Amino acid sequence: MSTKKIGVLGAGSMGGGIAHLAAVKGFEVVLCDVEQRFVEGAVKRIAGFMDKSVEKQKMTVDEKEAVLKRITITTNMEDFAAVDMVIEAIFEDLEIKKSAFEKLDKICAPETIFGSNTSSMSITTLASATNRPDRVVGLHFFNPPLIMRLLEVIRGYYTSDETVKLASEVAQALGKTPVVVKKDTPGFIVNRIMMPQFLEAIRIVEEGIATPEDVDIAVKLGLNYPMGPFELMDFTGVEISVHVADYLFNESKDMKWNPPQAIRALVRAGRLGKKTGAGWFDYRK
Repeated sequence: MSTKKIGVLGAGSMGGGIAHLAAVKGFEVVLCDVEQRFVEGAVKRIAGFMDKSVEKQKMTVDEKEAVLKRITITTNMEDFAAVDMVIEAIFEDLEIKKSAFEKLDKICAPETIFGSNTSSMSITTLASATNRPDRVVGLHFFNPPLIMRLLEVIRGYYTSDETVKLASEVAQALGKTPVVVKKDTPGFIVNRIMMPQFLEAIRIVEEGIATPEDVDIAVKLGLNYPMGPFELMDFTGVEISVHVADYLFNESKDMKWNPPQAIRALVRAGRLGKKTGAGWFDYRK
């Protein structure tokens, strides 16, 4: 099976970024979200990003227009009927994702591969909402998708060897280095290593050992990380970190995954102030 047309469900920062990447690499893309303003906003961001590339002479105006022509926007999931692969990039909520997969299963051809950009949730559970569990695979991109080189390819319990092979080939065609997660375990590889660092950094601050600023400086200069844990949580979304940690805790019942109260309080403060994306540093301003 040759993958030429990719559907992306979700036009947020990750979905829009995946759509941009796929179009740059020559794939036809169908980008879908629940409201027109979301998909239009994603295309506007994509165009703006390429405008900067044109200014820096990294691409031409004609190349930019060619990329944009490869992206079709829609609010109707029925428009995924003719795609070869769907990459789901919606909010990290298991039931919402399962509902989306159930709908996609009725719309798409039996041979269409379903990939989920989930950062931690069970691919096997998502696949259970379909009649094609052998063709469901995790495709965990990292933010920003256009730049980050890694792509975790996660095998669910029923995912076939052929699906893993095809997903890995698409990853390479997108310019990514795929790593195969052989067991459907919560957190996969990167988040299983990264989340304990996040949570321990928060505990260090809670205990009064250091400030978030100094923790970030220590990690960047001492471990040579490009971003500190608090900076990275702000970048990816504090609320997403809570969702991932809660999922890992609920799956394992291991207290090491239980999010500290400081991050829960930060999320609550953001909600009370109707502030989406409240972070460690902007909350202190």
